[in-house]
Amino acid sequence: MSHDATRGEITHLGLTDEQLKLSADVRDFADKVVAPAAYEYDTKRELPYGIIAQMGEMGLFGLPFPKEFGGQGKDYVSLCLAIEQLARVDQSIAVTLEAGIGLGAMPIFKHGSEEQKQQWVPMLARGEALAGFGLTEADAGSDAAGTKTTAELVDGEWVINGTKQFITNSGSEITKVVTVTAVTGRRENGKPELSAILVPNGTPGFTVHPPYDKVGWHTSDTHPLSFDNVRVPEENLMGERGRGFANFIEALDEGRVAFSALCTGAAQGCLEESIRYANERHVFGRSIGSNQHIAFKIARMQARVHSARLATYDAARKLVAGVPFKMEASLAKMISSEAAMDNARDATQIFGGYGFMNENPVARHYRDSKVLELGEGTTEVQMMVIARELGFATL
Repeated sequence: MSHDATRGEITHLGLTDEQLKLSADVRDFADKVVAPAAYEYDTKRELPYGIIAQMGEMGLFGLPFPKEFGGQGKDYVSLCLAIEQLARVDQSIAVTLEAGIGLGAMPIFKHGSEEQKQQWVPMLARGEALAGFGLTEADAGSDAAGTKTTAELVDGEWVINGTKQFITNSGSEITKVVTVTAVTGRRENGKPELSAILVPNGTPGFTVHPPYDKVGWHTSDTHPLSFDNVRVPEENLMGERGRGFANFIEALDEGRVAFSALCTGAAQGCLEESIRYANERHVFGRSIGSNQHIAFKIARMQARVHSARLATYDAARKLVAGVPFKMEASLAKMISSEAAMDNARDATQIFGGYGFMNENPVARHYRDSKVLELGEGTTEVQMMVIARELGFATL
C-alpha cells in the first residue's frame, strides 16, 4: 500500500484527537475557502477581510490564549497545526495569522499590564483586530540592538521619533495598535536602553506609509512606518522599562516555532501539487511520475517535509513543556525554510511552463518562499544562534 503524502504526515506526531480534528477542520477550510480565492487576492494585492473574519469566527486567532481573554485555551502545537494547513495553499493568509498572534497579540498578553491585556487581547484573539510588531529598521534588523527610534518621557507622555520597516499587519483596515521598540535612555555601560511602547493606529504623528511592492506575499499587509513627535501616555509602556529588547527576543524565539510551521506547510503544499500533477500529466503515453527523475525529485521533497515537520513539532513541544527551546526553534526555522524554498523550486521544475504561470499555486509558492529564509531571522542568524547554543562565541 502506498503512503498518502498528500494528507500530510501528522498522525505520527502523537497528536490528541482534538488536535487532529483541528488540523482536519483547518485543512478543509483552507481547501474550500482560502485556496479558491488565493489567486484573486494575490492579483489584487488585498487582504481578504471576509476570510480573516471567518478565521476569527473559527477561533484561530485565539488558539493559544485563555478563554477569559476571548481565546480557545489551546497550546502552541495547536497553533502550529492551523498555520501549517493554511500555508499549504496561501502563505499570505498563514503569515497574517502567525504574525497576528506571535508578534502582535502574544507580546501584549505576556508582558502587558492587566489594563493593556484587557484592552487589546480580547479583540485580537477574536480576530476583530490586528496588531503589528515594530522592531525592524533600516539599520536594525538582524542587529535589533541597533535601534535608532527614540522615546523620551516628557510630562507623563512618551514622545516617539523614528522609522520602522517591513512591519506585518501594521496598516490594514483592522489594525488597531503597533508595539514599537525604542531607545528610552542609556545604561551605565553606555549601551542603549530599549523599551516597548504601544502606539494605537491613528495617533497624531504616526504615519503608515503605502505598502511595499513585494516579490511575494502579495496578500499580506506590510508597510514602513514613521513616528514624528508621536505622543502616547506613559502607561503605554509595555512591560518593564529597559526590557523591550529582551521581551521581543523572547517573542521572536516563540514566533520562529510558528513560522517553522508556516514553512513546513508551504513545503507540504508544493509536495501535494507535485504528486497530483505527476500522476495527471501524461507524456509519450504515460504519467511523468513514472519517470525516475521525477519520482526521485518528489521523494526528495517528501524527505524535506518530513524533516521540517519533525523539527517544528519538536520545538513546539519543548516550548509548551516550558523547557529551553531556543536552539530547537532556530533549527526548525532553518530546516523548514530551506525545505520550503527547495520544494518550491523543484515543484516549479516538475510543472514546467505551467509552473511559471501566476495562477498556478506552485508559482505563488515559488515567489513567496524566498522570504521564508529571510523573515523572523535569516538563515545566517539561525546558524549564529545554533552555534552560540553549542558554546561557540560568534559575531
